[in-house]
Amino acid sequence: MTVVTPELLRRFDVSGPRYTSYPTADRFVEAFGEDEYVIALQQRRVGSVGKALPLSLYVHIPFCESLCYYCACNKIITRHPERADVYLRYLSREIDLHTAHCGVGQQISQLHLGGGTPTFLSDDGLRELMSMIKRSFTLVPGGEYSIEVDPRTVDEQRLALLAELGFNRLSFGVQDFDPEVQKAVHRIQPAEKVFALVESARRLGFESINVDLIYGLPRQTPESFERTLRQVAQLRPDRIAMYAYAHLPERFKPQRRIVTAELPMASAKLTMLALGLDIFNEVGYTYIGMDHFALPEDALAVAKRQGRLHRNFQGYSTQPDCDLIALGVSAIGRVGATYSQNVKTLDEYYDAINRGHLPIARGLALSRDDLVRRAAIMALMCQGKLLFEPLEQSWLIDFRSYFDSELQQLQGMAEQGLVTLNDEGVTVTPMGWYFVRAVAMVFDRYLQANLNRARFSRII
Repeated sequence: MTVVTPELLRRFDVSGPRYTSYPTADRFVEAFGEDEYVIALQQRRVGSVGKALPLSLYVHIPFCESLCYYCACNKIITRHPERADVYLRYLSREIDLHTAHCGVGQQISQLHLGGGTPTFLSDDGLRELMSMIKRSFTLVPGGEYSIEVDPRTVDEQRLALLAELGFNRLSFGVQDFDPEVQKAVHRIQPAEKVFALVESARRLGFESINVDLIYGLPRQTPESFERTLRQVAQLRPDRIAMYAYAHLPERFKPQRRIVTAELPMASAKLTMLALGLDIFNEVGYTYIGMDHFALPEDALAVAKRQGRLHRNFQGYSTQPDCDLIALGVSAIGRVGATYSQNVKTLDEYYDAINRGHLPIARGLALSRDDLVRRAAIMALMCQGKLLFEPLEQSWLIDFRSYFDSELQQLQGMAEQGLVTLNDEGVTVTPMGWYFVRAVAMVFDRYLQANLNRARFSRII
């Protein structure tokens, strides 16, 4: 186990972004709206490169039957399944608004259904959604087609339907197997049910099964979380995402139901992270980076070994750094050198579509400096290594002069053992992976300018 001193913990356990994008979504502006987004879609359509490259597609399903107290997602708690039927009709119209600008039949190599709870949809609703997607887009053979699954909402029959509809990857929301932790976050799901579902998914032939865990939840201790980690190791999913809980009750109302006194200290969270790294390494998982693990034969681990790892709004990915069309309330997309986000409420979403408008609320057109810094940050987040020469050749810069102040900050991190610096580049050390977000933050011009980090979760 790598030893992290209390001094390092105090110094580098700061608030900071997860860098699923750069610039981060808090930098989006309302000055970027539908008109700017339409231009990006049309430029993709007329450009030969845009026509050739497959797209990623994200669909946000906001509905949940019950409230999980830790949740920071955009969701709507309801016991009325008919609300999803209305939502699907508007999703269909939003797809049509997109294809009017980018054309019908664009190739999709990556599809992800997130939420909320995508499996809130009925069997007929899932069929309808996939039908409308296949009507307007072309799902290419060998693509990654994934859906987030609440184990409480599915059985083997529903998993069979997902396979029939073309999904080849599942992500089960587990968080923690400990009954006391489950009570504290209002999400009761016995480990036996999850084990049975994973076994069913394997029989049905899903290519990859992911399990989501969260450390830092109320009533968690290193000892209780170690039991969960051992159970997950026994379950042996293809991929594991182990996120640090972000307690931001001032921003996310459900989190106000969590008893702050029951949250583990930062030192306990660090121990939980270290246990995860050690246990999953011990049983043969590849550490992908920050919060992801994968079995050596999984496509994510292969991409890491081959230097093809990418990072997008869904986290680490094997797919090329391609455009992402995002559908549904609050969904965030990327087309060309732009980011965009849909409106966050159903009323706003329905109103925009009723008026014949794409429901864009805000976004950002990236500057050249944004693109240079994004390349640097993603190299660190994905490979743990930033080589000077490739960045200089790609962007026609002199790295040492362009990033002079950043290199001075990194020198301090090198003295603390978080990175190594030489004439070729920057490399994150094994200890540095604990704080890789802090290393990446050095290159975040916006964050360095105002140091306003309170909006972000803490790194550990």
